[in-house]
Amino acid sequence: MDKVKVLERYVPPDAAPLIGRWIDYFKCEFKISRNRGTKFGDYRSPHAGKGHRISVNYDLNPYAFLVTTVHEFAHLHTWNQHKQKAKPHGAEWKNNFKKMMQPFFEKDIFPHDVKHAITSYLDNPAASSCSDLNLYRSLRKYDAPKESSVLTVEKVPFKALFKIKGDRVFRKEEQLRKRFKCVEIETKRVYLFSPVAEVELVEG
Repeated sequence: MDKVKVLERYVPPDAAPLIGRWIDYFKCEFKISRNRGTKFGDYRSPHAGKGHRISVNYDLNPYAFLVTTVHEFAHLHTWNQHKQKAKPHGAEWKNNFKKMMQPFFEKDIFPHDVKHAITSYLDNPAASSCSDLNLYRSLRKYDAPKESSVLTVEKVPFKALFKIKGDRVFRKEEQLRKRFKCVEIETKRVYLFSPVAEVELVEG
């Protein structure tokens, strides 16, 4: 099947042709991946005979899928320009991310609230779109409704137990700036959780 037709299932249709051209131009292996929980997308530079590789989680809504895709292509473009000399999310990557997002603004791809959140994020893009809470929450509004209400770490009471995928159990402790300090019950190791990480409460 034509790659643009496939991409239209995952990104806003007007954005698909440009993403398809990027895949061809950069000679990139583009993979639609299973949900990895801890990240939306991934970029791998050429190595051991393999070329550029990008993967994006299949279950993102179209706007989140597009933002993640542009994020990863900005990594690819930065690697082509600077190889390992540029920091992963340094000035070079930020500049490329802004430039590569521009065509989608010109096509008016995003709803007003998402565009506004992306514009704020572009003032100083972070390592991940899900680490910018304003952008993350704006994108999440366009997720398909879930059968049950979603519980996030910020909604878990302090000292309560919760579990994540894989059934690891944690106790919620104090808030440290933007994240929550949580202790894994089995290992006693401390982890910092995003307020919007999805979890399941442990009863009892």
